[in-house]
Amino acid sequence: MNESNAVPAAETVQETIERLGAVVPDYPKPGIVFRDLTPVFADGPALRAIVDSFVRTFEGTFDYVAGIEARGFLLAAAAAYASDRGVITVRKPGKLPRRVYSESYGMEYGRNTLEVHVDDVPAGSRVLILDDVLATGGTLGAAARLIQKVGGEIAGFGVVLELGDLGGRQALKDYDVTSLVTY
Repeated sequence: MNESNAVPAAETVQETIERLGAVVPDYPKPGIVFRDLTPVFADGPALRAIVDSFVRTFEGTFDYVAGIEARGFLLAAAAAYASDRGVITVRKPGKLPRRVYSESYGMEYGRNTLEVHVDDVPAGSRVLILDDVLATGGTLGAAARLIQKVGGEIAGFGVVLELGDLGGRQALKDYDVTSLVTY
């Protein structure tokens, strides 16, 4: 590990995310300010701090961790491992080989669809859904509807960044939402 990236002992997880995150203007299109978390995820102590924060916050409330393609997979796999739980993949269309449920949704700069296998979540299971960013709430809302279609219950949502001006928290007002940093 590069010692310059080590998490300082007195630094909070929020400070670590802000220190390591990259801001990319005009991506994926002009006028959008993209907050890139890949440098945060590339730093072992930072990734551990994020995952530990989610696992600690939701401890005892979930049976599975669902991750939304693609960056949510990183968080969900790490949290599932850290909590000795299984991981559920919520994927983009055409990526899952067995029968799926699909859910389309709007997001801040377009539309998309998510899918989940119809038999991946045992009925009544409590599922924690993790992703990198909460913007309009479209992606997380679609993931919640999918988990509920397959018989799961939503334990909550964990996101690294929340873009507060886009109304995502309001769109998910019926759920427990934890964001580590809000802009």
